[in-house]
Amino acid sequence: MSRGITGFGAYVPRWRLDRQAVKQSLSWLSQGKSKALGTRSYCNWDEDALTLGVEAARDCLSSVSAQPDAIWLASTSLPFADRSNAGLLAAALDVAPACQTLDSAGSLRAATSALISALSNSSCSLIVGSDARKARPASPQELSFGHAAAAVLVGNNQVVAEHLGSHSVAIDFVDHYRATHAEFDYALEERWVRDEGYQKIVPPAIAALLTRCAVSPSQITHLLMPTGPAIATRLAKDCGIAATAVVDPLHTEIGDTGTGHPLLMLCHTLETAAAGALILLIGFGQGVDALLFRVPTKKPSSRPHRGVSSHLTAGKTDTMYTRYLAHQGLLDVDFGMRAERDARTAQSAAYRRHRDLTAFVGGRCSQCKTLQFPYSRVCVNPDCRLTDTQTAERIADVTGAVKSFTEDWLAYSPNPPLAYGNVNIGDGGNVFMEFADVEPGVLSVGLPVRMVFRIKDVDRVRGFHRYFWKATPVGS
Repeated sequence: MSRGITGFGAYVPRWRLDRQAVKQSLSWLSQGKSKALGTRSYCNWDEDALTLGVEAARDCLSSVSAQPDAIWLASTSLPFADRSNAGLLAAALDVAPACQTLDSAGSLRAATSALISALSNSSCSLIVGSDARKARPASPQELSFGHAAAAVLVGNNQVVAEHLGSHSVAIDFVDHYRATHAEFDYALEERWVRDEGYQKIVPPAIAALLTRCAVSPSQITHLLMPTGPAIATRLAKDCGIAATAVVDPLHTEIGDTGTGHPLLMLCHTLETAAAGALILLIGFGQGVDALLFRVPTKKPSSRPHRGVSSHLTAGKTDTMYTRYLAHQGLLDVDFGMRAERDARTAQSAAYRRHRDLTAFVGGRCSQCKTLQFPYSRVCVNPDCRLTDTQTAERIADVTGAVKSFTEDWLAYSPNPPLAYGNVNIGDGGNVFMEFADVEPGVLSVGLPVRMVFRIKDVDRVRGFHRYFWKATPVGS
């Protein structure tokens, strides 16, 4: 029985910052023209590494019937330092409480290391790599970074990429770092990283792996190296791998997305990889992970609901540099007195209704079939009103339709106007909720919407992020 990747999915935020807009805004500083091409993805104000991971995991699980026994969330920008981020992700997916969860962090190869660990055991494991790293304004990282997440499901049935072997090397080579309480990365000189890091650490690891798997470098079909094409092409030449095998890292479209980038490249490659293709995946960060996969001769037809490709075409270019800064918390905007409110979360009440809020689970009346949120003992249908007839039903996966909406320019929102209204969830169900990723004039009655997991608000006094679900237009 072969073991490997049985499902995959991805999520890239809708907003794409125009690098030329950054260059023009900072024209009084030195921003190289060669690094101001294309766009980079960035989180809306209500997105972070956790919400990105939830959406990537949903995309991955949408094409498979298996449910994970274990969930690994790999990131260097997790919202909580002492709270199980993977546990919160599992709750949003509404998986069984017996599912094992683990946060993996501390290095940009945290996702590939987690993947190697998952491949070495027998459980059905979901590996999610997600990052929303901040960059100091006007720094090279501001142009090169991107935000995104990718997820792969590891198992033994319906394998779309068979695992042939792995090899890891741990070397405390510092190419960049971020101290515990620091907000931004500190990066070393690119030439130093290239010459002493990539070119001296990666080739021996690749050679060791290919020798162990009895595979010739010339047989590699796809080389997935999460770095610039020039470095990847040089490494391919040094290792005897054809230049044509080097996979586009998507830096021009979305940027370097950190921990999840190797998995993002893997997902993108698996969307079109031919049967029999050999895929060499590299994770780099204080060492190197090298993984070799083979696409089966009889390739299963499993495909993610959206994958990477659809996200590449769904992006919306943003030329407003100050909006990007505000959404990243790098520009202190005066939102007026309406923003001066206490966002404290009642933890006891939140725990009592945790499945309703985090997994977005409502109830369906077993008698009249009315769907309602929140779940309650009494049916909301005025023609029914029976007691204790509700059965739990997940609303997060329901496609709804706008029933009514308001674009409120007076209420506080980090991205005004605040859009909210009633969403028809079918069978008489109705939910009053916020809308996400909409501009003025986009909403209309009857517009199809899907549910997305987002930040509801942030309690800056106590450092707590509260999450809930919002509606966004289908296709966004």
